[in-house]
Amino acid sequence: MPTRLDSPEAVLAGLDRHDYLADLGLATTIYLAIGMNRPLLLEGAPGVGKTEVAKALAAMTGGRLIRLSCYEGIDASQALYEWDHARQLLHLRVAEASGRTAGADWADTALEHELYDERFLTRRPLLDAITCGEDPPPVLLIDEVDRADDEFEAFLLEVLADWSVTVPEIGTFTAERPPIAVLTSNRSRDVHDALKRRCLYHWLDHPGHEREVAIVRRRVPELDGTVAAQVASLVQGFRAEHLYKAPGVAETIDWARALALLGIHELDVDTVTATLGAVVKYHEDQARVRVGLPELVRRVVEAGG
Repeated sequence: MPTRLDSPEAVLAGLDRHDYLADLGLATTIYLAIGMNRPLLLEGAPGVGKTEVAKALAAMTGGRLIRLSCYEGIDASQALYEWDHARQLLHLRVAEASGRTAGADWADTALEHELYDERFLTRRPLLDAITCGEDPPPVLLIDEVDRADDEFEAFLLEVLADWSVTVPEIGTFTAERPPIAVLTSNRSRDVHDALKRRCLYHWLDHPGHEREVAIVRRRVPELDGTVAAQVASLVQGFRAEHLYKAPGVAETIDWARALALLGIHELDVDTVTATLGAVVKYHEDQARVRVGLPELVRRVVEAGG
């Protein structure tokens, strides 16, 4: 059943019901973005849960999740639409076989317009979100916008401004009910100020120890509670080492699942070393972590997590 998002506290409770443990700051920004009909821009290190916000929002509202994954070189056609040329060609051959094209002036025939009918239009995520027409509206996730180039970012700004796009062969599509838009950025480069001004902004950081323990307990309930606390403490210690790629919450959960699968009830140096690849994903980072690992594990185990 969709959640009524009529206050920041309701958003916070709704996220919690869908296993996303947020703080009131994030819940307030989400509430304002929805109420003001503004896109939500989430920045933070990889693995802190930015994408999961959009997934939780879709589950809360009952709207369909539409995802656009950005990458270097993405352009407007890949985000908006493309023509299904194979179906158009098949339609043309059927018309030719039936004699409809004999002697036709293609500049004026109805058949040319048939080839550029909506039935041959393949909607990509942006156009899909604009023309969705569903109630509740979809949640449009524009993931890792920082990986796209400046030209695509400028195009995206135009779309977000009025939720309207033009397909030259058909006409202009305008959203009857704009989608809930969530943009994420790992800050591999700075997103332009114009796009930030269009959005409501929130920085997502790694969670504190208490919340990370709660996340592990929620996502991996089969893991022993003591081990869950120890996992969170060790990950917090790894992040303090200023690694090339600090483990995010996603890695914490992966590690917890691995330990649960192994049936671990208390961590030791050998177990941590054997499973380190589930949480620390670079060889150089693993080498750095291993230097102080025995002492770190000893402190965490003695403290009970």
